[in-house]
Amino acid sequence: MRIILLVTSFLFVVQAGCKNNVDTAAKFYVNYHLAAQKVIDSLKLNKNKLYVEVDKSDYTLYIKIGDTIVKSYPVVLGFNPVDDKMKEGDGCTPEGTFKVRAKYPHASWSKFIWFDYPNTDSYKKFEQRKKDGVIPKTAKIGGEVGIHGVPGEADEIIDQKQNWTLGCVSLKTADINEIYSLVKVGTKVVIRQ
Repeated sequence: MRIILLVTSFLFVVQAGCKNNVDTAAKFYVNYHLAAQKVIDSLKLNKNKLYVEVDKSDYTLYIKIGDTIVKSYPVVLGFNPVDDKMKEGDGCTPEGTFKVRAKYPHASWSKFIWFDYPNTDSYKKFEQRKKDGVIPKTAKIGGEVGIHGVPGEADEIIDQKQNWTLGCVSLKTADINEIYSLVKVGTKVVIRQ
């Protein structure tokens, strides 16, 4: 993985060979103090290859182009932040590869980036769990999962790591507004444990 850090007029490239398990309180977010579009322009990256990656284990959303981390942001998740989504109402954020289905302003959370959960892979896992007796035969898969801001611009929810959603990924208001301007319908969203 290549991490790009822009500092004033100098460019620093750091090669990272493994996942960093630094204490959350000391977490460093890549280029968080810079506008993502400025980083993209400075590095002459192809914005059409941009995708979103969410790492549930370190509560971080990454904007990436290829192997380059353009910027990272703190996030919170569903009220059960550890497990993969199994069924409607379990409070889990789904894991897998998705695509942005739609994006629109939202009265409660500033912006909403809706991705295509459940997709074909989600249905396969869901049906297998029913077959294996992991979830009830009457369970529903759920839907309308996405990436959004916080209610009433309550950014402290993110700072305090309060997993409050029903399965969505939530960011600070300024962060969701920035990400909203970068993604388009069809943008890939990868969510991993």
